[in-house]
Amino acid sequence: MILDPFTRRNLELTETARDRSKKGSLRWLLDQTITAMGGRLLRRWVDKPLVNKQAIEVRQEAVEVLVNRLITREELRQQLRDVYDMEPLVGRVVYGTANARDLHALKRSLQQVPALIEMCQSSGSATLSELVRSVDDCQDIATWIDAAIVEEPPVSVREGGLIKEGYHEQLDRYREASMNGKRWIAELEQRERERTGIKSLKIGFNKVFGYYIEVTKANLSTLPEGRYERKQTLANAERFITPELKEKESLILDAEEKMVDLEYELFTRLRERIAGETERLQKLAEMIAEIDSLQSLATVSAERRYIKPDINEHYDMEIREGRHPVVEAVLDEAFIANDTVFKQQDRRMMLITGPNMAGKSTYMRQVAYMLIMAQIGCFVPAANAKIPIVDR
Repeated sequence: MILDPFTRRNLELTETARDRSKKGSLRWLLDQTITAMGGRLLRRWVDKPLVNKQAIEVRQEAVEVLVNRLITREELRQQLRDVYDMEPLVGRVVYGTANARDLHALKRSLQQVPALIEMCQSSGSATLSELVRSVDDCQDIATWIDAAIVEEPPVSVREGGLIKEGYHEQLDRYREASMNGKRWIAELEQRERERTGIKSLKIGFNKVFGYYIEVTKANLSTLPEGRYERKQTLANAERFITPELKEKESLILDAEEKMVDLEYELFTRLRERIAGETERLQKLAEMIAEIDSLQSLATVSAERRYIKPDINEHYDMEIREGRHPVVEAVLDEAFIANDTVFKQQDRRMMLITGPNMAGKSTYMRQVAYMLIMAQIGCFVPAANAKIPIVDR
């Protein structure tokens, strides 16, 4: 349907004319989507209503089934709650800016797909069944991510801690060397406490000085002369080093550096592999968005007791007990229903007169909303409605 900028603004299809907010617009009323992808698609549907009767009826069929099947509708909504916004996630993968958390979110989203497909197939809707009939569920990509990325990855991809144990043999060797070294450090700390009798002695680490033995100034007098090599003086403690500790530090840091570099290399390799599957992921995201948009229209139609309009390709329009959907949604009191009848043989135009604030614009917008809602496949607020397809 052709909708020029003035019509969009005056009808407040996606935002209000006064403060450009979503609340109070037709999109606000119809948007019961769960995912961000579904929300964006629904907005496009509102912006571009269909003019093909068959295409409209395909959407209507899915909406009607979901309106009448509360449990199926709620199960779909529940399953969609664990689906992240896949479109920007895939975009970040393609541009090489995705981190491990992005891949984990993508995996979680993909893991919901088999259940979504099964629900659509068993819903009783021919439209939903056809939508998922030949879909690629991309479970191989979910498996790649699951095998490589830990369950709670860090934000940074350059500091390690994001690849699972058992994923890469050499990485596991570096980890073992690092862990053994740290275990040796802990054992050394315990031995030195026992040998010196200083219970507060501790071995610490910082990026500037590396590993060190720290002794408080109160205990310096009990420390055997020449046991340690002085490293740094603090206000209330001295830090020392030993040749043995220095040697172990070199081994630990070397293993950790190689471990971090290898993790980053493995991660970028995985990210590039997923980037090669962009088209598959985008098609899947489109399918999920369509399922979400259809359940949104069904949820609104069921909750607000809308009815399925009869779409015709003639000029006849007959709306019985019609209601303005947005005004009804924001009012605390009942909207007074009214009729609208256009017959091809009687008239092609209707002139509405009356004083200011009589409801002329509300009445006209009500009819326009009904046409748009019907032509995006939604049910309409009326007792009965026969609606023609309009092109503008």
